[in-house]
Amino acid sequence: MPVLNEAGFIAESLGAVLAQDYPANRLEILVVDGGSTDDTRAIVQQLMAGQPHLRLLDNPRRIQAAALNIGIRAAQGEIIVRVDGHTIIAPDYVCQCARLLAEGRADNVGGMMRARGETYVGQAVAVATQSPFGIGGSKFHYTDQEQFVDTVYLGAYRRDALLAIGLYDEQFHINEDYELNYRLRQSGGKILLSPAIQSVYTPRASLGALWRQYFKYGRWKVRTLQKHPASLQWRQVISPLFVSLLAVSGILGMFFTAARRVGAAVAGCYLLANIIASTIAAGRAGWRYGPVLPLIFASIHLAWGLGFVAGSVRTLLTRKPGPQ
Repeated sequence: MPVLNEAGFIAESLGAVLAQDYPANRLEILVVDGGSTDDTRAIVQQLMAGQPHLRLLDNPRRIQAAALNIGIRAAQGEIIVRVDGHTIIAPDYVCQCARLLAEGRADNVGGMMRARGETYVGQAVAVATQSPFGIGGSKFHYTDQEQFVDTVYLGAYRRDALLAIGLYDEQFHINEDYELNYRLRQSGGKILLSPAIQSVYTPRASLGALWRQYFKYGRWKVRTLQKHPASLQWRQVISPLFVSLLAVSGILGMFFTAARRVGAAVAGCYLLANIIASTIAAGRAGWRYGPVLPLIFASIHLAWGLGFVAGSVRTLLTRKPGPQ
C-alpha cells in the first residue's frame, strides 16, 4: 500500500486488508509511507499491534512508483497485490487474485474500478467515471465482463514477472501503472480483468480537485508516449483534438467566418453528446445528478485534453522528458 497523508481513509482501507479471508500466515502487508504529516503513520502503528505480518516502510522520494518498488523489493511472497489508500477491497480480494494468477492465464489480474463518493459531487463523479462517455475505452471503469485488457485497476502480479521487466519506472509521477502494464504486454504478458475481484474507491469530492487530477493525467500521458509511442490509442487522442479544435477555431474565428462555424459545430456536437450521456447516466443512477453531470464530463475531457496539450507544448519547447 503506497500512502501519503491518508489519515482520513487509512483505518478503513487498511482494515479491509487486515480482514482478508486469505490465510494470515501466508499474507504479508507492507504500508509504504511517503512522509505523511498527518496521523497516517500513527494510525498504521496502532493497527500493527498484534499484527506481526503488517510492516510500515518509508518512501523518501514520496512518489507512488518509488513506494511500489520499495514494497516489491521488500516483499517475501510470490504474489504482489497493490492496494491504494483510498480503496476498500472485498474480503476475498486477495483470494480471487491468487486464484486467477494460479490458473496461469494472465500475468496481471485486476477488477472493476467502482467509485463511492462521499459528497454530492463525489457521488456524481462516481456515476460519470462508470460511463463509457466519461472515461472512453478504459474498460475496468464500466464493464463487468471477464476479458483480457491493456490495463486494470491496481493489479496483482507475480513478483518474478515484475522483476523481469524492471519494476515501476520512477520517472513517472503519474500513469506509472499503465506504463508498467504496457511493458508487461510488450514482453508477452497478459492482463486479465475479472468482475470476481471487487473493491470500491473514493473519487475526488469537488470539481476543482477533479480538474487538477485529470490535467495531471493528460500531462503525464505525453511522457508515456515519449517512451512508448506505439502505446497511443484512439481514445487518448479525442480530448486533445477537441481542445485543439476549439482553440484554433476560436483564434481563426476572429478573422474568418468559416472558422467560427467550425468551432460552433464542434462545440455543439460535444454539447449534444454530453447532454445525451448525462441523461443516460442520470437515468440509471438518479436524476438528482443530472444538473452536475455535464460539468463533470466537461471537466474530465477538457482538463485531460488541456493537460495533454500543455505537456506536448512544454516538451517541444524545453526538450525535456515530460512534466517535473
